[in-house]
Amino acid sequence: MTIAITGATGHLGRLIIQGLKQQGRTDLVGLVRDPAKAADLGIPTRVADYDRPETLGAALDGVDTLMLVSGSEIGKRAVQHRNVIDAAKAAGVGRIVYTSLLNADRSPLSLAEEHRQTEAMLKDSGLAVTVLRNGWYAENYTGSIPAALANGAFHGSAGQGRIAAAARADYAAAAVAVLTTPGHDGSVYELAGSPAWTLADLAAEISRQSGRDIPYVDLPQADYAKALEDAGLPAGLAAAYAGFDAGAAQGALDGDGATLARLIGRPSTPLADSVKAALA
Repeated sequence: MTIAITGATGHLGRLIIQGLKQQGRTDLVGLVRDPAKAADLGIPTRVADYDRPETLGAALDGVDTLMLVSGSEIGKRAVQHRNVIDAAKAAGVGRIVYTSLLNADRSPLSLAEEHRQTEAMLKDSGLAVTVLRNGWYAENYTGSIPAALANGAFHGSAGQGRIAAAARADYAAAAVAVLTTPGHDGSVYELAGSPAWTLADLAAEISRQSGRDIPYVDLPQADYAKALEDAGLPAGLAAAYAGFDAGAAQGALDGDGATLARLIGRPSTPLADSVKAALA
């Protein structure tokens, strides 16, 4: 059974491939836009550009299962995913595993709509489908630790919202489990870490491990967006990130960690370990 992984050179794609290889799987194909970035994957690769449907048929030839890692270009993903799903059907792919968003059917986050559209496409595709509704990656926040240390505070706009984040490697392990064990067709898995934490908890853990006082400073959404823009983010992206925090304040990033733990056979990565990795 040949498994193809889209976004193979991305953070999540690489971890999924690593996990599959650790299980001894050799029937893998990495789907990439730029083969030059894939030289270290250790598996065959094929060019597959979401925006160039003419590349997708050959890329999916002979593929039995497609690991469709959602695209990274917000605003373009529904069309891109449609191109991949149509090509998968035409190529005779039998099964798709897709990375969606936690509670995508009811999430208020701006990210959710493209996932809802993609899930609808998959439902209508006639293929065997498993949807992995991934919660927030801990790295989405721990990646800001260097800036927090430089500024002497961790800024955000999430209030006391609980964030049921897990490490990216935890979500990759769940994907590997679904790809390599039976009984998942037709399932929609809500995946989240446990226990949930607040940004104040994160700041406290950064302080503990760094030996410095790094408080959490909660800002109004507009002020946080401006701060991100002043730090160099494009205005649209800054507004989106501030919106994610505002969603967190309303509970959009909270969830139950039981399903993720069951799939991977262990608890999700603790916050302390995620902070330690970021400080290393």
